[in-house]
Amino acid sequence: MTPEVLLLDYGAGNVRSAAKALERAGMTVRVSDSPADVPHAPALVVPGQGHFRQVMEAFDTSGFHGPVMDATRAGTPLLGICVGMQMLLSGSEEAPGTPGLNLVPGTVRRFEAAPDRKVPQMGWNSLDKVGDSPLLRDLACPAYAYFVHSYYVPLGVDVDAGAITEYGVPFWAAFSHGNLHATQFHPEKSGAVGLAILERFRRHVLGG
Repeated sequence: MTPEVLLLDYGAGNVRSAAKALERAGMTVRVSDSPADVPHAPALVVPGQGHFRQVMEAFDTSGFHGPVMDATRAGTPLLGICVGMQMLLSGSEEAPGTPGLNLVPGTVRRFEAAPDRKVPQMGWNSLDKVGDSPLLRDLACPAYAYFVHSYYVPLGVDVDAGAITEYGVPFWAAFSHGNLHATQFHPEKSGAVGLAILERFRRHVLGG
């Protein structure tokens, strides 16, 4: 049997493209807009796109907040994608006063524009490994992933391992912290590297 993941459809994520990418990586995907499905899920995938405040408000209004907190604290693996990564932190400069999930203490920061560096970052950039993240295990680096974002997780955020990318400042492009895993880039837009990272989530985190 292929490992199953519950892909949360709370109204602020590109569910269809994420589902296709996860399926290509060998996972069985169950898309759900019901918080009642979370306690029974073997693993959770949280996509996210848009403004941090809108994403968090959609997540809270959907009823997923409490069940997801309970599940992750109980050890259920979670993969956050794009703003789904930023949601794991305490908050974001994009929406001061709007709390994140605070599963990983820290604040998401905004890139500073420069004459040779536009904000948002749009396009391919390199990944360099730090430590032994299951998402990057045995992946030849530097590898290249596709980014579209104006906000980033700074290196001062304390995680177990991950991948660093630089765009004016170095930042966590992906990380693993206990049962929490996340990518700032879009795996579904990152070609063979994106697929390889999702396959590693399947193999090294879900054991399938």
